[in-house]
Amino acid sequence: MKEDIHNLHFDFLLLFAFLFASTAFSSSEYSLISSNGGLSDSEARYIRQRQLLYYRDEFGDRGENVSVDPSLVFENPRIKNAYIALQAWKQAILSDPLNLTGDWVGSGVCDYTVVFCSPALDDPSIRTVAGIDLNHGDIAGYLPEELGLLVDIALFHINSNRFCGTVPHKFVNLKLLFELDLSNNRFAGRFPEVVLRLPSLKFLDIRFNEFEGKIPRELFDKDLDAIFINHNRFAFDLPENLGNSPVSVIVLANNKFHGCVPASLGNMSETLNEIILMNNGFRSCLPVEIGLLKDLTVLDVSFNQLMGPLTDAIGGMMSLEQLNVAHNMLSGKIPVSICSLPNLQNFTYSYNFFTGEAPVCLNLPDLDDRRNCLPARPAQRSAKQCKTFLSRPVDCSAFRCSPFVPFLPPPPPPSPPMPVPVPSPPVVVLSPPPPVYSPVSPPPPFFRLLQSSVLQ
Repeated sequence: MKEDIHNLHFDFLLLFAFLFASTAFSSSEYSLISSNGGLSDSEARYIRQRQLLYYRDEFGDRGENVSVDPSLVFENPRIKNAYIALQAWKQAILSDPLNLTGDWVGSGVCDYTVVFCSPALDDPSIRTVAGIDLNHGDIAGYLPEELGLLVDIALFHINSNRFCGTVPHKFVNLKLLFELDLSNNRFAGRFPEVVLRLPSLKFLDIRFNEFEGKIPRELFDKDLDAIFINHNRFAFDLPENLGNSPVSVIVLANNKFHGCVPASLGNMSETLNEIILMNNGFRSCLPVEIGLLKDLTVLDVSFNQLMGPLTDAIGGMMSLEQLNVAHNMLSGKIPVSICSLPNLQNFTYSYNFFTGEAPVCLNLPDLDDRRNCLPARPAQRSAKQCKTFLSRPVDCSAFRCSPFVPFLPPPPPPSPPMPVPVPSPPVVVLSPPPPVYSPVSPPPPFFRLLQSSVLQ
């Protein structure tokens, strides 16, 4: 045990040295790297090695030893648990340049900076910690397991800091968590599957981190309103159940997704307003079912390897305001219906192989059609490039994308069975009691004697 504690303390000393002696990943440089679309492989390996040095066992207990001064008086047991959680977190913070946690002292947890309390949902007579907002704190550290004691928290915002490691498994206790924002930090490892077990979660933001691997398909079956997982290192084919998601906004940009753009997107027509798939590795045709998204305002599929025509079905998306299909390998003519959309403000289709555009397209307020094969337009591809590419027709069926399966609402619950009439018991009519026969009593002896004499 002592050896483990010694090793842990040594690990933290190394972490402190890396964070403050190394200039390779200062806050400003990290922001620059993130804005340019991620880290190089060598930089990512460096971060991974650094983080794994301190969190060698992802499933181990990273808890701190918090002792509670017996002289402290807490207004209720949940505030005491919140005190333990926040003191453990304060111990896990290695740098707080803005001193946001400087007043995290004493039992008055609800008076701590960036900590917000409100009446408990299940007992309005007591206060509990309902939210924490450490956004833009530039804080370096990690998340201890004791944060799982904040069982009443609804908002947990820590974006734009330098937190690293992984998401605590004891977050599973945060049953009321509604918004989780871990964006723009240095978290690493697999997708934090603990978020799938948070029943109240509606807003998930883990963008600008170093998460990697696959995303569990269960994410798209969860009842969320917003998913931001862009600028990580996720790499896999998007599952067909993407269309099951009820989100209004989903941003998957700047990862390493590949394969088909799922046709099941068409099943998101009731809720989806914005979808950004840019800078991945999608290689397919755009499914015509994308035109079912009648309420969509933003569609960005730029910087992929999409091929084939730009489907005319997009011309039916009457709410569309921003459309970006640039830096793909699309071809054919731009449908007039798209350029005639009533709300379209920005249409970017540069760096493709389009061969025609209607005059109405040139009237759009913000248009970019460079590097195509458009006759009589400036800054186009060379004739040789166009001829070489267009000589090979695109067969969209060759990508073998899964066909569209319309989402069918679950069948209504079966009607309760009709009650089976229970026959009334028969009415028992009681017969009158039989007459009681009482034999005539024999005459007294004197009467019999008199009767005998008369008969003689």
